[in-house]
This record gives sequence, structure tokens and C-alpha cells, in this order.
Amino acid sequence: MKIEIFSNDGPSSRKVAEALKAKIAAEHLTIDDDHPEIVITVGGDGTLLTAFHHYQDQLASIRFVGIHTGHLGFYTDWRDYEVDQLIDSLANDNGQSVTYPLLDIGVEYDNGAYEKLLALNESTLKRAMGTMQANVYIKDKLFELFRGDGLCVSTPTGSTAYNKSAGGAVLSSELEAIQVSEIASINNRVFRTLGSPLIISPSEWVRVEPAQEGEMLLTCDTELVSHQQVKAITYRISKQKIAFAQYRHTQFWQRVSESFIGVKPND
Repeated sequence: MKIEIFSNDGPSSRKVAEALKAKIAAEHLTIDDDHPEIVITVGGDGTLLTAFHHYQDQLASIRFVGIHTGHLGFYTDWRDYEVDQLIDSLANDNGQSVTYPLLDIGVEYDNGAYEKLLALNESTLKRAMGTMQANVYIKDKLFELFRGDGLCVSTPTGSTAYNKSAGGAVLSSELEAIQVSEIASINNRVFRTLGSPLIISPSEWVRVEPAQEGEMLLTCDTELVSHQQVKAITYRISKQKIAFAQYRHTQFWQRVSESFIGVKPND
């Protein structure tokens, strides 16, 4: 088995990463950062998101494992003191995995350029300065003229991140769907939006066309993608998925309960 250790620069993470490398060598497993079969991230959700984008062209052949060295991460199942148990699971790997949906993002710029992106959590679109106005289409049919701070489009697992803070619903990770949530929309006698999150099925897509000139701030997960003039962005559920090694992968709703409510198993 070929394994990559993807760590952040924190001292506790580096310590765990070095311990992992020593134990992996002792088990005669292989370290391979070019074409790994297992990517172990050491840090938190931010580290895992960075690793996901680093290896997004190899998702079909990679499973991820997350170790958190600080606060509890949503995607990380192992603690920093459980290295020995993880090594034992790697040595006895049975190939099982659990998968989560991803978000496809197609960006058309005013200069004719086109860019395709892939998100694990979400994408947001805002105007660099002032209120954003944008025509929102569902399956190429005009749905509404949005006015407000911006829009957030998320995956089911990403629904627990920015989307939740924007008032969106938490979606089950077993749903093949994306969610569109408004960020501080304007609703009065003159301007009107739906004012509720939209759940979009795999057979549908959302197209957002900015209705005024000016630079747009487009994000893909934690990265600022562009502040250019955007002509249109199309969002849809991706045919690709991210896979996690299912050694003891935490069930989604248990993860939500522990992260936001603080309920532990058998409490």
C-alpha cells in the first residue's frame, strides 16, 4: 500500500507526522507522495481541504484518513494519540470506504476564458464592493433576480460549514444534492427573493449571472479563485466523489451531533 502523510506546519502536527512515518516504515508500507492510495492528513479540516485540492485529479484512486491535532474536525476521525491503532488498521486494510458528494463549478469570464473547479465544502459568490445583483437560473429557466451580499452553494457535508452560518439546512451526506443559500438577501416592497435555501437534485443545475458590472469575489472551499469580471457560473452535483477509508468512519449525524450539540455516544 502506498501512503502519503499530508501535515500542516503546527508543531503538534509535525510530531504526529514524524511518528506516522516511522511506524509506516516499520510495517513495510510505502510512502508515496506522487501516486498514493491512502492520504493521511494531520491537522484539521483545513488541512484535509488542502490535501483534497492537491490530489483532486487522483480522487478515483485515493482514500483519505484524517487525524486532528487540535479542535475536533468534521472530516477527521482519529486523534493524535491514536497513531498505533491507525497503523494497525492500515496494515490490515480491507479496501472499504465511504464516499461523499462533491460540487462541480463552471466559471465563464467576460474575456471569454472558462475555468472548471471542484469543491468539497462550498463555493460563494459576492461582489467586491456593494450589493450583488444576479439572475439565478434553474435548468436554464429564470428563477429570480437576487439582491444581497451573495450566494453560497454547498455540498451535503459542506452544508455544515458556511451554509449553516448563512441559515441553510444541514443535508444528509447520503443525499445526491447541492444547496443554494442566500447571504443577507434584500427583501422589501421593491426587491424580493425566495428567502429560503434551495435543494438542487442531480438532474438539475443552477446558473448565476451577475446583473451589474464590477469585480466578483468567487471562492472554492477556502481559496479565493477570482476577482475578475464574471459572466456566469454554473453549479451542479459532480460525478466525482471523495472517498474516506472506513476503518471506523464516524456516522454523519453522530458527527453533526458531536460537533454542534456536544452529545457523545451513550450520553
